[in-house]
Amino acid sequence: MPDATHTRKTHPIDCVVWRDPQELKANAYNPNKVFGPEMDLLKVSILEDGWTMPIVIIETDAGCEIVDGFHRYTLGLKDREVRAISGGMVPTVSLEAKDESSRMMATIRHNRARGKHGILAMANIVQRMKALGLSDEEIQFRVGMEQEEIDRLSTIQNSPMDAGRDSFGKGWVPK
Repeated sequence: MPDATHTRKTHPIDCVVWRDPQELKANAYNPNKVFGPEMDLLKVSILEDGWTMPIVIIETDAGCEIVDGFHRYTLGLKDREVRAISGGMVPTVSLEAKDESSRMMATIRHNRARGKHGILAMANIVQRMKALGLSDEEIQFRVGMEQEEIDRLSTIQNSPMDAGRDSFGKGWVPK
């Protein structure tokens, strides 16, 4: 049980502000790129699940600079269907004002902290979705997978040799 003398710190998520995306501006240093299929999946995610993650911004003298959520912002600004589900507005949370290097570090932390998907865990999920009656076409569209990926994940079986291994070896890392 928390100590009664301590109070909960205020967090950016305590105050979600819906803004016109035209009030926001991209930062010049975002290292994250999202390609077509992933943007399509992000759109499906927002349309099916709603806005589950606000766009993280810092208010500067030059305006509201995006720290995290540039691709959500892009859909909220340009995509007719995404704009329609929230009246053309996007959810934002603000970090306290920081210098440029701190803003860059915040962007990197947000991008890198998302983790990765383990192969065996993904295989179990795909196999379970198929067992629940989802078609390959539905999995492709709603999860953003290609048929080859579904085929491969559908055939992976846990074996004693796989114990403790949930990712490809270094030989699978692109250079």
